[in-house]
Amino acid sequence: MQVDFYQLSRDPVDQVLPAIAARILDLGARLLVVAQEPDRLERISAGLWAGPPESFLAHGRADEGGGALQPILLSDACEALNGAAHIALADGIWRDDALRFERAFYFFDDDTVERARASWRLLSKREETVSRYFKQDGRKWVQMA
Repeated sequence: MQVDFYQLSRDPVDQVLPAIAARILDLGARLLVVAQEPDRLERISAGLWAGPPESFLAHGRADEGGGALQPILLSDACEALNGAAHIALADGIWRDDALRFERAFYFFDDDTVERARASWRLLSKREETVSRYFKQDGRKWVQMA
């Protein structure tokens, strides 16, 4: 199981997540995006709509029904109603339920960096988990660990 830690220092998650979501869809896979706050999920939804028409990322909310049909599902819980093998934790809160997925993307910012560090320490002790850490450097992501 792979966990990719993404430290948001320049752009918010709603601007970063669409590029990662597009790569997952290009692989023919599905994504579950989890955040506690409904307004954050709304911003992420708007970000998935924001690109040019040819780059639209089909998605829906778990609380709106039809979750099984959505290639990208936005939810406040780690329940992959859409059969996703990938999960994005978009609010800086680690959830152990993410370990049930093949790959997790854990986004955190300055407000949640201490939680991310604690999660990194715990996950690095697990043999079945590979963790990587990425940081924004201008417009690109650099793998730091």
